[in-house]
Amino acid sequence: MTDHISITREGAILKLGFNRPDKKNAITAAMYGALADALIDAGEDDDIRAVLFHSRGDVFTSGNDIADFMSGAGSIAGGAEIPPVMRFLEAIATAEKPLIAAVQGPAVGVGVTMLLHCDLVYACEAATFHTPFVDLGLVPEAASSLLLPQIAGYSRAAEMLILGKKVDAARAREFGFVNEIVTADALEETAMAAATSIAEKAPAAMKLTKKLMKGDRAPILARMKEEGVHFAAQLRSAEFREAGMAFMQKRKPDFSKLD
Repeated sequence: MTDHISITREGAILKLGFNRPDKKNAITAAMYGALADALIDAGEDDDIRAVLFHSRGDVFTSGNDIADFMSGAGSIAGGAEIPPVMRFLEAIATAEKPLIAAVQGPAVGVGVTMLLHCDLVYACEAATFHTPFVDLGLVPEAASSLLLPQIAGYSRAAEMLILGKKVDAARAREFGFVNEIVTADALEETAMAAATSIAEKAPAAMKLTKKLMKGDRAPILARMKEEGVHFAAQLRSAEFREAGMAFMQKRKPDFSKLD
């Protein structure tokens, strides 16, 4: 367990919050483990009807903690034991109960790709969405290479996943992975109102409706596994070492001498 993930209950709603504002809510292996455990437990608790992701501070999450990943602690690949990040990704992909997100600021990397698995996403005007995987010498994860083209269309997905273009809340809504843009003051209230409405509905009908809408999860899990193989290989690559050093040294990476 880690204090960097807040876990609270409000009636039938489980609230999971990124609580590391001093580090822009960068996600460590311990944080992934806490999120995965909470989601799995929520799936087994009949009293929980919806899960709400939120965040403390000005940034929703800056994505993976680069230092954690460079040390190997946050690796997406593992041996016999499933790494915490993969446990989390599988948990959000297979969650039977509705997932809601309130995005109050910049979302980077997995902070964006996790939203593709949420059922409702609310954002305020300050929110931005950035998936700089290629810029870091990495590949997309969370099945985003499959889901984002399905949701936004290939050309728009290429803007984010290939070009690495940061998009604002209005563009994200146009792309189809943000439901509504509200003021910062109204964000929490709006997200909680949606979660409360869901919690009051017939639970079996709700879970069945989500299952029917989501369809077969096997292709999603297969794509996650495929991405994970490439992601793990890239973590060992010269490209990622150069990108990681450039990040630490606050400079632009130079890939010109790499094949």
